[in-house]
Amino acid sequence: MGTLLLLNQMKSEVGSCTEPWLMANKINHRLHVTFIDKEGKEHTFEVAKGDNLLDIAQSEDLEMEGKQTLHSDYSLGACGGSCACSTCHVIVESQDFYDTMSEPDDDENDMLDLAFGLTETSRLGCQVKMGPELDGLKVRLPSMTRNLQKSDFEGGKKKEVQAS
Repeated sequence: MGTLLLLNQMKSEVGSCTEPWLMANKINHRLHVTFIDKEGKEHTFEVAKGDNLLDIAQSEDLEMEGKQTLHSDYSLGACGGSCACSTCHVIVESQDFYDTMSEPDDDENDMLDLAFGLTETSRLGCQVKMGPELDGLKVRLPSMTRNLQKSDFEGGKKKEVQAS
């Protein structure tokens, strides 16, 4: 009876998760991240260790897209979080937090080169995983987003995009 009560309490705190070990892991590793939207409004969320910023934004229905995009079929994380576009570009507000993150790899840097409003503390949300060292992280969403993907390029040249 006691175990069932504890599991029900954990389930109500974590959501509809049915794996007890996953529920316990999420409760024991609560972290906080704040997204600053394009209007300057802050949105703070409790998240679990290992969650990435793209997944957090999607699960919280945050609109990461900017006011203008290159493609009309734009969607947040257009590449599915595979580091093949720049639609989940975020700007880390604190240099100290940025410095605690692992260095962006070559693929991420290639995609960041396509991002609108690139800064010294820009990252792709799909590549930033939350951990205790990032508890309290604040990221700003850029005012615009370009939906350029690796698939838009062939042989180093931009492919023509046909309007529909």
